Amino acid sequence: MELDGRVAIVTGAASGLGFATCQQLAAAGARIAAFDLADEGLERVRNGISGVPVSTHRVDVADEQSVQSAVNDAAAEHGGVHVAVNCAGVADAAKTVSKGEPFPLDTWNKVISINLTGTFNVIRFAALHMAKNEPDQDGERGVIVNTASGAAWQGQMGQAAYSASKAGVMGLTLPVARDLASYGIRVVAIAPGLFDTQMVAGLPDKVSRAIIDNMILFPHRMGQPSEFAGLVRHIAENAYFNATTISLDGGSRMGSR
Repeated sequence: MELDGRVAIVTGAASGLGFATCQQLAAAGARIAAFDLADEGLERVRNGISGVPVSTHRVDVADEQSVQSAVNDAAAEHGGVHVAVNCAGVADAAKTVSKGEPFPLDTWNKVISINLTGTFNVIRFAALHMAKNEPDQDGERGVIVNTASGAAWQGQMGQAAYSASKAGVMGLTLPVARDLASYGIRVVAIAPGLFDTQMVAGLPDKVSRAIIDNMILFPHRMGQPSEFAGLVRHIAENAYFNATTISLDGGSRMGSR
């Protein structure tokens, strides 16, 4: 898909992978509709991107009405929806049994509702608008990129909810791509490994160094958000990427903890 002048929705846009994705798609000429709950972060998006129209929307991806309203508003403001990138997510952790207590169900429900249900909420409402677009020369009307994780198959201790949510994102990729193929809409997931984002920012340097040395094959560092964003852009621009999950992890193999 030619991104210049197209409209891209990005969730989790206020920081990390989402913000880098906004920057990368804007650099390709896409109009940006940034979705997040962090007001200060959304202001950073407004101030940090120039040269293309940018709108910001306070959105709870787990809430159906919030997503539906925001997608409709973005489409009305920018004239359609062509790309949707799902970066919103949380990584709340707990062991299945710890100190005589079971995994808190509230934690489970929060992670699943944001990471999995939230992703599908955006997919279904964005796809409604994409289906109305005029097709390009390949018959393409839209592209959806979802964020899975290496934890989908290499989950560590305490990651039952997170791993299940990301395995769900990976699992929906093929059937949703099949559902939407007749509309000319592609669906791809990226499974990042360890990236230098807020999710790992609180780790002590010693712990970060141990992870890099023992779990990441090469290069010996964490991934940069710009590298994730660059892959998003390539997926959007390369019409032959569809119905698959791409690992972006430096060959990392996670230990049990």
